[in-house]
Amino acid sequence: MKHVLLLFSVLVLLAGLTWFVNSATGNNTKAPLSGIYREKKTAAPSPDLEKLRAKAVTAKSFVHKKKYNEETCFFIDMSRPPGKNRFFIYDLKKDSLLRAGLVTHGNCYQYWLEGRKYSNAVGSGCTSLGKYRVGVPYTGKWGYSYKLHGLDSSNNKAFERAVVLHGHSCVPSGEVEEDICQSNGCPTVAPDFLEQLKALINASPKPVLLWIYE
Repeated sequence: MKHVLLLFSVLVLLAGLTWFVNSATGNNTKAPLSGIYREKKTAAPSPDLEKLRAKAVTAKSFVHKKKYNEETCFFIDMSRPPGKNRFFIYDLKKDSLLRAGLVTHGNCYQYWLEGRKYSNAVGSGCTSLGKYRVGVPYTGKWGYSYKLHGLDSSNNKAFERAVVLHGHSCVPSGEVEEDICQSNGCPTVAPDFLEQLKALINASPKPVLLWIYE
């Protein structure tokens, strides 16, 4: 009986020592799991930001060569849904997104254009993809507007087509679930967003680049 009690006491002692060692060294089953749970990992950039940064690489070279504004440029991503932000004010120096807003696409003179269609033809009423130089402001049919000069073969008739940057009350100030209004080819934004663009454009001593792509 004494031998049994002695053996039992030894087993209890060994079990206690094993628990103590594992606890002290952190080799228990809960420590690694709780450590992984608490670890904060940096989120990967969204596809939109990656796309913007890729465009910015080309934009930086372009504005430097053409002596445009090298601090700020405008990107319009027509691949995004109409009710989501797709006009981006981008800081080229810091590689960061400053602001974003809604913008229309052209209806190609249809009552309602499903999907996207692009054209550089005079009278098409469609959006033209490509780089633009934001020109001088004026007050016309759509109020305060900026003339746009197409810089690529895909949009070099923009000035002739009277494609301009302007605001309109049909464009919401924030993102919506449904589609927004369509234009006859002009990148049209909300009036309050135009005021933000106006402050940047009018304060710039050099032309600002606007790039529409998908």
